[in-house]
Amino acid sequence: MLKQRLQDDMKAALKAGDKEQLGTIRLINAAIKQREVDERIELSDTDVLAVLEKMVKQRRDSFAQYQNAGREDLAAKEAAEIVICQKYLPEPLSEADIDACIDDAITEVGASSMRDMGQVMGVLKPRIQGRADMGQVSARIKQRLMA
Repeated sequence: MLKQRLQDDMKAALKAGDKEQLGTIRLINAAIKQREVDERIELSDTDVLAVLEKMVKQRRDSFAQYQNAGREDLAAKEAAEIVICQKYLPEPLSEADIDACIDDAITEVGASSMRDMGQVMGVLKPRIQGRADMGQVSARIKQRLMA
């Protein structure tokens, strides 16, 4: 499980004295725990991937804002956190793989119009969670269903 891997890596970072890695893993664990407490559930690996994706997206936004403001020190910190978070995400899918997954999901659901968008996303999300930007995937599905 991904949560166990995070715990093991946190212990290793603590023993190694890697403060940067330790701090980022603690942030990840806190975000996971917060979601578990808020929703009163135990997060699955898919849910943990969603938390990690959200954290990476937030850090990318912060990175861009810090760079625009000329705060290279803070931008570097965000970039380091992005690298650490991304190591827990699976390998990203290529454009061709994403298109193939979308085509498979559309065929599986029998989607023919925008009304079927939710069903396609429901089938597709567990398959590609953490491996593709869901916002871009959503836009691609809209293009296909509107054509």
